[in-house]
Amino acid sequence: MNYAEVLAAARECIGTKCHACPVCNGKACGNTMPGPGAKGVGDTAVRNYDKWQEVRVNMDTLYAGGPIDTSLELFGRKFKYPFFAGPVGAVTLHYSDKYNDVTYNNTLVSACAKAGIAAFTGDGLDASVMQVATEAIKANDGMGVPTVKPWNIDTIREKMALVKESGSFAVAMDVDAAGLPFLKGMNPPAGPKSVAELKEIVAAAGRPFIVKGVMTVAGAMKAKEAGAAAIIVSNHGGRVLDQCAATAEVLPEIAAALKGSGVKILVDGGIRSGTDIFKALAMGADGVLICRPFVVAVFGGGAEGVQAYIDKLAGELEDTMSMCGAASLAEITPDMIRLP
Repeated sequence: MNYAEVLAAARECIGTKCHACPVCNGKACGNTMPGPGAKGVGDTAVRNYDKWQEVRVNMDTLYAGGPIDTSLELFGRKFKYPFFAGPVGAVTLHYSDKYNDVTYNNTLVSACAKAGIAAFTGDGLDASVMQVATEAIKANDGMGVPTVKPWNIDTIREKMALVKESGSFAVAMDVDAAGLPFLKGMNPPAGPKSVAELKEIVAAAGRPFIVKGVMTVAGAMKAKEAGAAAIIVSNHGGRVLDQCAATAEVLPEIAAALKGSGVKILVDGGIRSGTDIFKALAMGADGVLICRPFVVAVFGGGAEGVQAYIDKLAGELEDTMSMCGAASLAEITPDMIRLP
């Protein structure tokens, strides 16, 4: 099964809100929420994609050559590639009922683990979303990252108990989810977190803690102060704030601010190819997350669809590395790209 076949199959079953576009750039789904769209007019999701396309790679084949090593070590685990599947919760709300949270997570987590990468899993108003996600991670030797919403501390402690039971190698919190329209005013409440509150949450996690939703240098410094082991430069795919900067625009300055700190940097938002992954690494990221296309891959082909998409990304990344003179991730440098 190739990725074109995955897309064609997904269009038959993914529902009316996602169009399984050949290029997932945020234009067709617009501001469709619930669904895969974005908040407001959808400007931020489109901008995320467009800004990666403005970055160019510098071809240079005058080097020793040899095998290309795409592996990444993170928090004591070695991954075959420097990309991960991003978190999604309430699958039937946003897509169709072909998959629910149980079947979606079981398929995605196991397929990613088999391919040598990890899936981040989602959270939601329904407590069973986190329950089934952590069960899927436990069944795959902890090869996954549960992503907890920024609830109140009592609810977070309950979620962390599930995280610990899963044996996951890390845990994340998408602090930017505080801006999701359907979370506001809900019970338990979701909302912003102070550095002091985040410190308490990091301590409760008992494993490497990843703060997802950092878009400024100031935010990165706050996450570092709170004890985060990593951050994800992310605007929640454009789903929480219209007219927000694209992740590609802010990544270089955040990476520069955290250089030498030991805090790992991941990034998401509009990254759609292995070449985009290369650009992100050259701009200072340690790895990337990709979300919506993995949903399409599951709906379009289950585990086989996920593998087809991973193979596509891997092939593009390897080709870009070989054509730009980088035999390993450590050899990808800022001078291998041209910023706009």
